[in-house]
Amino acid sequence: MTQFTKQLTVPTRGKGLYEITRQVESWLAETKVETGLLTAFIRHTSASLTIQENADPDVIADLNEFFGRLVKESDTWYRHHAEGPDDMTSHIRSALTQTSVSIPVINGRLAFGTWQGLFVFEHRAIPHRRYVVLHVAG
Repeated sequence: MTQFTKQLTVPTRGKGLYEITRQVESWLAETKVETGLLTAFIRHTSASLTIQENADPDVIADLNEFFGRLVKESDTWYRHHAEGPDDMTSHIRSALTQTSVSIPVINGRLAFGTWQGLFVFEHRAIPHRRYVVLHVAG
């Protein structure tokens, strides 16, 4: 079995989903792993990872709106405001989603369905540099 790791830097422009499928696939091709398992892990508590549809932009817009309604930034009962009014809401949204995902590798490719892609889900309003650690074993 061989193993490889890499850290991706993902610049964000504020809240939203940022697809990283191509960057991950490009790195995976360099490893030449044909069969195995890829794990992606985001090194943050106010952003997350998600596998989501990458064909219809309405899916992304609806997800952003849903999380905005689900976790309201105007709630006054939050105690944690160290980095601004969206700080605690970002932690809650991250807790409701995922910080890591595992994706099978088959024939040197991610075993995604037709419309699936991997996204960084930025929960903060201001731009950030997010770090995603990739690990493949096969």
